[in-house]
Amino acid sequence: MKTARTIVLCAGIAVLVAGLAIPERLVVPVQGATRSDWNPATFWHSPWGASGVHKGIDIFAKEGTPVVAAAPGLVLYSGTLALGGNVVIVAGPKWRLHYYAHLRERTTGGGHLVAKGEILGTVGATGNAAGKPPHLHYTIATPIPYPWRADRGTQGWKKMFYLNPLDRL
Repeated sequence: MKTARTIVLCAGIAVLVAGLAIPERLVVPVQGATRSDWNPATFWHSPWGASGVHKGIDIFAKEGTPVVAAAPGLVLYSGTLALGGNVVIVAGPKWRLHYYAHLRERTTGGGHLVAKGEILGTVGATGNAAGKPPHLHYTIATPIPYPWRADRGTQGWKKMFYLNPLDRL
């Protein structure tokens, strides 16, 4: 007879494996945006403000344009951060964290399950984007490091944890 601890451990392993097995087919997280709405050279651009390097892409759009979930997942955080302003963080397939920043408004709360394409908020210019053209800062981070991605560049060791969204859109 299995103990409660064994059952919980097996369930935890099953959830971990299931999350890694879910395919990641992303959509562009700004409704109506095309590749002409972002600069492909900005991922890991250095120097970049207080963070040193730009760990995502900026997708420019008219203020108020809907921002949608690039992948299905669980909203881990919906709130305000100093640099990101209004942000939403979603844990998606392969346990990757999808970070949506500078939103004018957020339309989802923490703890909600979201479908791919579901509206999370709208494009804005909050946080350190105040006074700049409205855009969505979109980052994909992985809690599972990819050591082969590290290099000797500026903050190159962090490349193990940040994935270029352009490789996945």
